[in-house]
Amino acid sequence: MAKRGKGLAGGITYRPGVSPGLPIGAYLNCADNSGAKILQIIGIPKLKGRLRRLVSAGVGDKVIVTVKEGKPEVRHQILHAVIIRQRKPYRRMDGTWIQFEDNAAVIVTEDGECKGTEIRGPVAKEAAERWPRVAGLASIIV
Repeated sequence: MAKRGKGLAGGITYRPGVSPGLPIGAYLNCADNSGAKILQIIGIPKLKGRLRRLVSAGVGDKVIVTVKEGKPEVRHQILHAVIIRQRKPYRRMDGTWIQFEDNAAVIVTEDGECKGTEIRGPVAKEAAERWPRVAGLASIIV
């Protein structure tokens, strides 16, 4: 008979720093000049969920999105994106709390190359450290 209530004893996965604040279905602003304006999260690869609980993504995570508003050639396409800002506050390892005024992402290829040539607005340090191509296009890293 299996023992119940082991809780956190086995196989804990820790994603340092970021409290995930964007569940599947969340809308994001597109912060690059790829032609998309509004994105919706439809999947989060490499993250497992729990029964009846939506999987959530945070700053620096790569997500699968669909374009809801934008130029006709990119609308209704399924693309990969990296989250660069989130409104939910999260705590950094040095103890500071950070929060942005919007939820935003940039469209990337499967291996992390940016589709656009510029990024509007600030980029979180966590996303810039994890994705060097995004950091190269960022004008402000917070």
